[in-house]
This record gives sequence, C-alpha cells and structure tokens, in this order.
Amino acid sequence: MDVILIGALAAVWLAAGLLADGLPAAGTARLMRRRARLLAVLAGAGAALFVAVPVVTALIPGASAAPAAALLPAVPALFVLTMGVRKLSWVRRGTGAFATAPLAPVPPALRAAAAHPLISAPLQVTGLAAVVALPLAAGLVQLPGSGVPATTGFAGVAGIAITVVAVAVVAIGIRAALRHSRLAPLVLAPLDRARARAGVR
Repeated sequence: MDVILIGALAAVWLAAGLLADGLPAAGTARLMRRRARLLAVLAGAGAALFVAVPVVTALIPGASAAPAAALLPAVPALFVLTMGVRKLSWVRRGTGAFATAPLAPVPPALRAAAAHPLISAPLQVTGLAAVVALPLAAGLVQLPGSGVPATTGFAGVAGIAITVVAVAVVAIGIRAALRHSRLAPLVLAPLDRARARAGVR
C-alpha cells in the first residue's frame, strides 16, 4: 500500500511537471488556457494525495513508511502551492482575455509568463522527489523513526541517490531560468521597435 500511495503521488506530480514544460509552447490562447486549467487540477489532486497518505496509512494496521516518504516531495510542493499556483493564475487570467478570440496566437508576454521558473521548476522537482521517495516507501532505504526496516544491500545507495537528485534539481532550475530568460526579451522587442520608429520620425 505504501508503494501504491507514493506511486500515485509520483504519477500525478510527474504529469503536472510534463504539462508545465509544454505550457509556454501552446500555439493558441485556448490551448494555453486548457493546459493551465488542467495543470491547476493536477496540482490540486497532488495536494489532496498529500492529505490522503497519512489518512489512509492511519486506517491500515502496522508500520508504514509512506508518511515519512511523502515528506520528501512535500517540500517542493509547498513552493508550488504558495508561489507556483499564483503565477499559474496569472497565466489563466491572461488567457481569459482572449475568450472572444480563442484561436489568437499567444502574445510574447503571456508566453514568457507561462515559462516562469516558479511554475515549471517546483512541479518537476516535486515529481522527481516523489520518484525518489518510492524506494523509501518500499523499505529499500532505512527511514529514521519510521519503524520500517530497510532491505539489506540498498542503504549504501542512498548517498549516491541524494547526489544525483541534487544535480537533477540544479539542472531543472537552470533549464527553467534559461528558458524564461530566452522568452523574456521577446516581450520588450515590440516596444523597442516602436521606440525606434518614433525616433526615426
């Protein structure tokens, strides 16, 4: 049951991370609005699963590693629920302005807002952390105070796994920042052209 709970947590947050990665690439305002809504639903479902993990394990007799394992992805999930959801709501409001023209191309400012690192990076890090929590839930790695013994032969891998995860988190953050910085200048390009034309006149 522990693996099923954390596996469901990982599946939801990984799906949200993949969807967030494609949010800035939406071709029309309607498609971006649809993706933003689905992303909000997935974030809500992921938050509900965090609540469900301790409730379900409390109803099942015996020691459970799932609540302790869920703490790992809970940390980046807090960034999603506090800052990422607010950024996502800006994107949803921005696409709502195109309700009468749903097939209109996405303006550069809205595309840059959809590529904000606080939207994609925390979602992807949460999904990655939930995947890493799977061996913790399976009992392959000892969890202090969990009362669940670790399977022999896997404890030594924990240090390597932590290093790999740390590198992956840094890579996700750098990629999100570079993507946003690549799209951000497109917002100012029309203003620069307008100023240049005004200067010529």
